[in-house]
Amino acid sequence: MRRRHREEEEAEINITPMLDIVFIMLIFFIVTTSFVREQGLDISRPSQSEQKTVQEDQNLPIVVRIDQTSMITVNKRRVEPDALRANLEREYAQSPQSPLIVAAHPDANTNALVQVLDSANVVGISNISVATENQ
Repeated sequence: MRRRHREEEEAEINITPMLDIVFIMLIFFIVTTSFVREQGLDISRPSQSEQKTVQEDQNLPIVVRIDQTSMITVNKRRVEPDALRANLEREYAQSPQSPLIVAAHPDANTNALVQVLDSANVVGISNISVATENQ
């Protein structure tokens, strides 16, 4: 007796349910994603370059230095971060046309730089320059 060989049907994987689940997950992630853009402060730290001379006007600049330990000094006076805004207000009231120069050490904490820039913004100082100090 001879056996007949039937052609075996090829096994197929039905991927339709998997695609349905993927599309449902995609819709879920799109709906739950928040598209609110938070406000931020764009800062690009300047690289060290050759020193540039600044022509001095009659108004002396307000110089804020941030050292490697993130200690803040305003015109060679040590200032606590909580008293920074008050010191900037006093300096700005004495000479409103003076520019603000922020000299930050490359190893300083960025938070200290942001505090200085935020305080200057609150005080109303618009002419701000950011520089780096030599290591």
